[in-house]
This record gives sequence, structure tokens and C-alpha cells, in this order.
Amino acid sequence: MTTLQSDNGAGDACAVPPHGERLRRPSRLRSLHLGETKVTYLPDGAVQLSPRGWLPDTHDDTWADHPEYLDDTGNLAAGIGALLVEHGDRALLIDAGFGPQALPAEPGNPHGAIHGGALLDSLTAAGRTPQDIEAVAFTHLHIDHLGWTRHPAPGGGRVFSQADYLVAQPEWAQRHLLHAHGTTADMLKALAPHVRTVTDGQEIFPGLRVQFLPGHTPGHTAYVLTTDGQRLIAFGDALHSPVQIAHPAWSAASDHDPAQAAGFRRRLITELAEPGTVGFGVHFADVVFGQVRQDEDGRPHWHPADTWPGIPT
Repeated sequence: MTTLQSDNGAGDACAVPPHGERLRRPSRLRSLHLGETKVTYLPDGAVQLSPRGWLPDTHDDTWADHPEYLDDTGNLAAGIGALLVEHGDRALLIDAGFGPQALPAEPGNPHGAIHGGALLDSLTAAGRTPQDIEAVAFTHLHIDHLGWTRHPAPGGGRVFSQADYLVAQPEWAQRHLLHAHGTTADMLKALAPHVRTVTDGQEIFPGLRVQFLPGHTPGHTAYVLTTDGQRLIAFGDALHSPVQIAHPAWSAASDHDPAQAAGFRRRLITELAEPGTVGFGVHFADVVFGQVRQDEDGRPHWHPADTWPGIPT
């Protein structure tokens, strides 16, 4: 079996920050190699998530017991970005960040301030250009995942000018339901000429297949990369924080169908615990790549893949 390798920038090999500290900040650019395929998290921005507001089944006592997940403002730190998947000369993005904009915190909103704008710089740092991207595969059509696909490039035109936009067929068929979460008809109209719908199990890139994972939205989708006996599951917003790994019943305030989301989340966590499997959580603070392992308390927990000693065979 090919060894999982990490490529996390100068200085990382000298001193990996403590796991707890990484839970309190958004991730920087991080890469893993699975066989001949390289995956890279491309930061675009960040959002603060109110712990009680975003996970409404929790209580004050919950967060008193889990202070390690809260930043200095008392919020869950969540990054916003995309996953670059490279195989030889080919390149694909999973999601497209928030885009070059910022929104302030608003009273009563389960999320606080949110901003984007760094994705294209992150793509350059990874050695790619927007024109290299053959497709953008969306996990779902919320605005913090549409990002740069709904903003024009400097001088006009599409940022990812060569890319198809891949959307799960159930998500596109029920796209009108997303208006409640800020995805407007005008946004969808602009996407439409470039959308290609995909089906459950379809291979969209070498070794990369669609896996329907509804609940957060009607057609929410994961993408599963399988290569050389290893597997990566990019699970989108099925999970928003590593704390949910041990508490799959905790659905997010923005989940379209909380009960359905919790059911699929339990199945997902079981899959993530299988040997040879690593997960990618786009909003998972600075632990975006990780593995599910059972700790001494008997519950599953998230362990950063770049600090875990390889994937067991």
C-alpha cells in the first residue's frame, strides 16, 4: 500500500502545533498524497460559528466540557475554501469558497462574521491557475461553496473559464429550496449554462466518485477518492466541526432535514473509521484532513492525518 504523505509547507516538519491550538483557528494550505493523486486544501476565508446557535442541540454545559473547540471570541473557528484534486496534468476543484466579499455578524444569526477572497492566491501557491481547472464539483449550492463561480474574473468572464460545474442531480432539481439559505435565483441562473448534473456513484475524475449524502441540503454530495487501496472522503457540510464526530446527533442550524442529516452522518462516521480512510472537512478549523479513531473514552474522535502515523493497512 502506498504511504499517505503530507506536504504542509516549510517549518511544519520541525514543529507541528498542538492539536488543541489547531482547533481554534482556520486552516492554512495543506496537502496530502494518495498514490499518484494529490489533494490540497485551498483557503479562501473564514467564518465564526456560534456554538449554541450553529449546533442548537448543545447546551452551555456542552461547551464548558469542550472549551478546546472555541476560539478567543467563544466561537467555533471554521475555514472556508476548496479542495484541489490533481492527477498528472489534470486538476479539479471540489467547491469554490466564498469569493471576494465579506459580511458582518448580525444579531440572531447562527454564524458570525464571514469573509473570503484568498482562493485564487491559494491556487497560485499550489502551482495552478484557474484555467487549469477542468471542473468544479459542488458538494452543495450554499453561497460559501459557490464562491468564485458566481464572481466575474478581472476584466469579465468566468474565473474558471474551462470548467464544467458538476452538481448532484437531486440538488439541481430542488435548487429552489436553497433560497432560504441565501442562494438566489440570479445566482443559479448564472451557473445554469455551465452545470452538468451527476449521479450517485458516477466517476467524475480518475478515482473520484460521487456519493449522495443528503440532509444538509436535498442533494448534498460527498466525493470519494479511491487509489492504491486508500480512500479519501470529502464530505462537505455533512459535518461542520470535529466535535460532531463523537456526537453525530448534533445537526447544524442550516441543515435542510436535521433527522436525515444525522442518519447519514452516523453512516459517514462509520465509513471514516474504516482502515485506509482519511476524511476532508472543509470547515474543520486547522484539522481539515483527519482520521476517525476510537479514544480511551470509547467514542470516535477526529485525529489530524498529518500528525497520525500513517493509514493502517
